Amino acid sequence: MTLTAAQKKQYRAIAHSLSPVIIVGEKGLGEGLLQELNRALDDHELIKVKIAFNDRDDRAAVIEELCEQTQSTLVQTIGKIAIILRKAEQPNPKLSNLLR
Repeated sequence: MTLTAAQKKQYRAIAHSLSPVIIVGEKGLGEGLLQELNRALDDHELIKVKIAFNDRDDRAAVIEELCEQTQSTLVQTIGKIAIILRKAEQPNPKLSNLLR
């Protein structure tokens, strides 16, 4: 899914006040982490993920793999934080960050 500049701006504004839901540590992307990430995307649609790697290239590779495995779209990265979006077919109005 490709986003226009206006959509990215809107999603960045929504995500500004959010805290990271998932933290990817030294162990990388395990099955448990991917399951929790999919659950968070199903519930919230727009989330922040913290990548706790010091190397910029490693962080970029992990973010790309993360988006690929979860069929989500990268909205923005700032340092070690990535904003990721995957719209739900049936969003829960109480949990979705997009509907609040």
